Amino acid sequence: MSVLLESLVRDQDHDIAERSLFWQALTFLAIGGGAALAFVCLSSLVVGSGLPLADWIASALCYAAFILPVYLLHRRFSFNSDAPHLQALPRYVTVQLVGLSLAALFSFLAYGIIGLPTLFASLLVIGLTSAMNFLVLKVWAFGER
Repeated sequence: MSVLLESLVRDQDHDIAERSLFWQALTFLAIGGGAALAFVCLSSLVVGSGLPLADWIASALCYAAFILPVYLLHRRFSFNSDAPHLQALPRYVTVQLVGLSLAALFSFLAYGIIGLPTLFASLLVIGLTSAMNFLVLKVWAFGER
C-alpha cells in the first residue's frame, strides 16, 4: 500500500509541475504579447508626435521604457521568482540582448537561407526567440540559486 500511495503522490506532483509549466508559459506569452502591443501603440504615438528625435531613437526609447515593467511582471507572474533583483535584473537584460541576436540569426536563416514567405518567417522567428527566452529566463534569470 505504501508503494502505491507513493506512486500516486509522485504522479500528482508531476501533474502539478506540468500544469505549472503550462501556466508559466501561458502567462509569459500573455505578458509578452501585451507588452508588444503596448510598445507598438506607444512607439506609434511617440514617433508620430513630431518630437525632434530620429524615429529609430524614439522607438528604441519606447522599447527601453518597457524593460523594467515587463521584468517585474515576468518575475512575479510568469515565474513567481524570489531571485534577488541584483541577480535577476542583469540576467533578464542579458537574455533580452541575446534574444535580439537570436531573432536576427533566426531571421537570417528563415528569410535568407530557407527563403520562407514573410508571414511564416515572422511566426518562426517570434516562436523560436520566445521559446528560447522563456527557457533561459526560467532556468537562469529567475531560477533558483
